[in-house]
Amino acid sequence: MASPFATNMRFKFPALAISLQIILIILFGIFVRYDTNHEHGHENRTAEEDQFITLYPLFQDVHVMIFVGFGFLMTFLKRYGFSSIGINMLIAAFGLQWGTLMQGFWHLHNGKIEIDIPKMINADFSTATVLISFGAVLGKTSPIQMLIMAIIEIAVFACNEHLLEFLTVSDIGASMAIHAFGAYFGLAVACVLYRPSLNNGHENEGSVYHSDLFAMIGTLFLWMFWPSFNSAIADPGEHQKRAIINTYFALAASVLTTYAFSSLYDHKGKLDMVHIQNATLAGGVAVGTCADMNINPFGAMIIGFTAGIISTTGFKFLTPLLASKLNIQDTCGVHNLHGLPGILGGLAGIIAAAMGAKENVSATMQAAGLASSIGCAVSGGVITGFILKLPFWGQPPDQNCYDDSIFWEKPACYVSRIPTLFTNSWISRYNTFY
Repeated sequence: MASPFATNMRFKFPALAISLQIILIILFGIFVRYDTNHEHGHENRTAEEDQFITLYPLFQDVHVMIFVGFGFLMTFLKRYGFSSIGINMLIAAFGLQWGTLMQGFWHLHNGKIEIDIPKMINADFSTATVLISFGAVLGKTSPIQMLIMAIIEIAVFACNEHLLEFLTVSDIGASMAIHAFGAYFGLAVACVLYRPSLNNGHENEGSVYHSDLFAMIGTLFLWMFWPSFNSAIADPGEHQKRAIINTYFALAASVLTTYAFSSLYDHKGKLDMVHIQNATLAGGVAVGTCADMNINPFGAMIIGFTAGIISTTGFKFLTPLLASKLNIQDTCGVHNLHGLPGILGGLAGIIAAAMGAKENVSATMQAAGLASSIGCAVSGGVITGFILKLPFWGQPPDQNCYDDSIFWEKPACYVSRIPTLFTNSWISRYNTFY
């Protein structure tokens, strides 16, 4: 095994992380302040202040999705759990600060970024795009590379989001702006960072029983809180109510569909945990664009049903094809969970707008929003990929991919501390018992 020092992380990573945090503190000192549009005080309590308290539970739900849901979802790799959760936290903590600035610069008030609860939610949303992209390159990049990718991707995301606002695109649950964008940005990066030696698999690129259980924790957190994700920034009242209800039923429909097709695709009728961990969430992704539209609960269920089929089919057939034909090694299958359902969500939004499901929403502008999100993602991802391919970012060598030990201090295996005389005896008894 290559030496852990081969990545030269000891000085490069601390220098980058400390520099970024100092820069963020300076920029926050110059541009960021509390929302001071209104006087504070009980007698002058404003609707904006009430909104902060009202939306805080939704913000916390989104926050849990970002730090717990996404983090644990990626722990399926048997020797990469520390990195999956740890680097997820690193990206999220940096991303929410950087996202506050990148999105805030488009909405300055008297030259300042005024912090309110919607801006905090949107900062988490910008972080979600990088975490989605992280799944495509999971196990093949260094923490330095991920910070560099976060810097670029969040900046491009903020530009695309502003373009969608200019086009008056309705995408309340961000099927296009977050999920499709994050997926195709990550896939473009993965394509540029292609490693031929990994095409035939890697000894660490797989799961074990307990790692799949940990990943299922992430799935359950994401599944439960997805209605909050899709409704957090919806207009209060009827639109927010629709977003919650539509997401609720779309998720339920995608679960049954995923289980059915997972069993159907196995020649023995068995379920595949990869499908259950991921495709069960596809309904929440796909219904996002039209979550607050008047599509009726059965319409949301149709979207969830279709998303479950597309996502499960993608995991079964499309992921190997992308690796063999297009040189895209998609570790987590983000194309199937976020990319394809994100496109489905965009198409559903176009159809819903054409049917008048929401006032003042144009089907043409919805189509332009979908094209913009994918176009910005792919172009930004390709550029980012070439930047990350430079040889001094500490990229792990092929033999150390999908392995925590190159970047983390790992505790010794408990079994290795047991005297050999007793180890074989206890293992024999354990195997006999079970």
